[in-house]
Amino acid sequence: MTSIWETPGKPIQPGDEEGFVKVLGFNLFYRSYGKEKKGTVICLHGGPGAAHNGFRPLIDLTTHGYRVIMYDQLGSDKSEVPKNKELLNVEHFVDEVDGVRTALGLGKVSLIGWSWGGMLAMAYALKYQDNLKAMVTTGGPASTPLCVEEMLRLKNELPKEVQETMQKYESEGDYENREYLNAVEVYYRRHLCRLPEWPPELLYDVNHISKLVYQTMWGPNEFVCVGTLRYWDITESLHEIRIPTLMTCGRYDEITPRTCRSAHEYVKGSKFEIFENSAHSGLWEERERYLELIRAFLDKHH
Repeated sequence: MTSIWETPGKPIQPGDEEGFVKVLGFNLFYRSYGKEKKGTVICLHGGPGAAHNGFRPLIDLTTHGYRVIMYDQLGSDKSEVPKNKELLNVEHFVDEVDGVRTALGLGKVSLIGWSWGGMLAMAYALKYQDNLKAMVTTGGPASTPLCVEEMLRLKNELPKEVQETMQKYESEGDYENREYLNAVEVYYRRHLCRLPEWPPELLYDVNHISKLVYQTMWGPNEFVCVGTLRYWDITESLHEIRIPTLMTCGRYDEITPRTCRSAHEYVKGSKFEIFENSAHSGLWEERERYLELIRAFLDKHH
């Protein structure tokens, strides 16, 4: 079955909209779902360099009175690609979030950030929290060094032959070799999404990630971080965040409970939830529980 998200297509319901919005001089693709009765939620996708498609379950929030905004960040999927890759930095993406909010006339919003999007949400809150009602992070680390340390721990728990294959091709710098990619998939099946069949939207994100953005900011894959985010760590600043905050992750998440809990402990009054049957994709792996938890949290603070 072909997902509507694999082509530009038409918005799902009458009244929904899609198009491009000009932010910081670049055209960004966005989709808007539902009407604002209780509030508006902006979804910040992962990667860096993935797409907004993986957030599809959150469209269900529209039935509870929320307007849901999704967009492709600079250089990702349908959005414009910058000629200057030095723009691919946290500061630019923070201002980009506020640019989307302003350009669409959204007023105060809540953020839901997944993975890198969770990192971005926290960074945004540190600069623009007066524009926020609440924030949710899903598998979002506040410290790249801790995140990578934990990912390497998970990598070292893989079957010996898988580790040996990875080590062989990493030593050669051959990250595109089919044998290496097959080995990495073992890791992803354990720690990215544990569903036997991945949703088309998640597959789309994985297969359409911008190499320019991902490799500039992170590296060749999840546990080889050599990009500009390599030493990024805002843990010590998180006490400045005063808005209602919910942090979540999966029990088997590559952004491990230890990583996410370390951020939660610095955000005063924040809530922390672990999805016991999930890896990094709790909004798909435990879709009903995830949406129930998010809706209840948003309802409390809107």
